[in-house]
Amino acid sequence: MAMSNPTGRANYEPNSWGSNGGPRENPETGFKTFSTEETGAKRRVRPELFGDHYSQAGQFYRSQTDVERDHIAEAFAFELSKVETPAIRARMVGGLRNVDETLARDVADGIGMAELPDAVEPARKPINDLAESPALSIVANGPESFAGRKLGVLVTDGVNAKTLRSVRRAAKSAGANVELVAPTRLGIADSDGKELEIAEKVDGGPSVLFDAVVILPSPDGADDLAGLAPAKDFVADAHAHGKFVGYNESAEQLFDAAGISPDGASGYVELTGTKKSAEELLSMCEQLRCWDRG
Repeated sequence: MAMSNPTGRANYEPNSWGSNGGPRENPETGFKTFSTEETGAKRRVRPELFGDHYSQAGQFYRSQTDVERDHIAEAFAFELSKVETPAIRARMVGGLRNVDETLARDVADGIGMAELPDAVEPARKPINDLAESPALSIVANGPESFAGRKLGVLVTDGVNAKTLRSVRRAAKSAGANVELVAPTRLGIADSDGKELEIAEKVDGGPSVLFDAVVILPSPDGADDLAGLAPAKDFVADAHAHGKFVGYNESAEQLFDAAGISPDGASGYVELTGTKKSAEELLSMCEQLRCWDRG
């Protein structure tokens, strides 16, 4: 049992870092179990309510937003699609009927199950009228801030310096971090000739690493990105995952190559190099995800 909050290279034992390697067991000052004699029968008894396996699950599901309910159903369908034995799939969906009929139906549809199986006989009848609790929803209790989040900016050599500066300033005002992603780590400069520090090569820095993304290729660099599979994946994944996306005019060539059209799509902001357009993007990012599109 830890009796303090150690600092150092390792906070676990055993480790090979010597005397400065974090916590060490101490038989003299460490925790000792109190020695006592016990009498009578030792029993492991649980109250009857322990047999209720579904009521709280139902309350949790019904307390979610529509987006979260869809994600829960999709997650169940994904996992059950890996199950080879039909009887096990049916039994799981039958258990979900004790949680919520809509959830069971959505999961069944997700794995192609035409008819719902009979509900599993519960050990204790679930309580289906527990009041919804807004506190159980992550989306409904979001931070309403982009502070501390990470903005990934995909650039190429010759990126417009003014537009990049406007994005950096808006992100700084919002308390967000900016990392540049490019086809290479070295040899990338902006239109003013300033060498840029690239955090990730696009092959190893996909958009899933970032909370929102910005696509700022130069006119010449856009053609190179459009032929680069990781760059197309970068924007396609950002779109599919409901990330907010800022982009310049040159980025549309990459969008076309990835089969994406930002025109009329929710969560896209065209960046013109102005303070207003950059701040508009960062303001939208406070929602963290564009659920209308994701």
